[in-house]
Amino acid sequence: MIRYEIKQIKMFKGFEKVNDIQYIYTPFDSSLCGVKLEANSQKQYLLTGQILSDGKVFVHLCNYIEPWENLSFLQRESLNHHYHLNCGCQITTCYMVPCTISAPNECLWTDWLLERKLYGYQAQHYVCMKHVDGTCSWYQGRLPLRKEFVDIIQP
Repeated sequence: MIRYEIKQIKMFKGFEKVNDIQYIYTPFDSSLCGVKLEANSQKQYLLTGQILSDGKVFVHLCNYIEPWENLSFLQRESLNHHYHLNCGCQITTCYMVPCTISAPNECLWTDWLLERKLYGYQAQHYVCMKHVDGTCSWYQGRLPLRKEFVDIIQP
């Protein structure tokens, strides 16, 4: 395992499991799904991963890991202002057909199926949003919010 020391700037989810993260862990090599980050630089990353039972944060190649500067405007805006309102939504990745969701609060992520990459057009231009009835669906940021999204307020 590789241990990266990080300076946590903002946390979007997982507060109930860990308040402050000092290190993240990843397998040693990319052949084991390990992630290579630019250590000792000022580069900021959006990191997704798992919090293990011992409190360690584990990341690997199947997680969404992107330099903050590479995120689209919609992604940054959604993370900073809307993400916390959609924690009840789950994103299910579709790797091969048939793909289905198993609950009304799921959004089906099809970038891998359609583009053979995890962070394609859907990841960059859509947000999985929660409706007032508790269901979730994809919203494309450049379209005006529809009436059923009235519980989403821009701070």
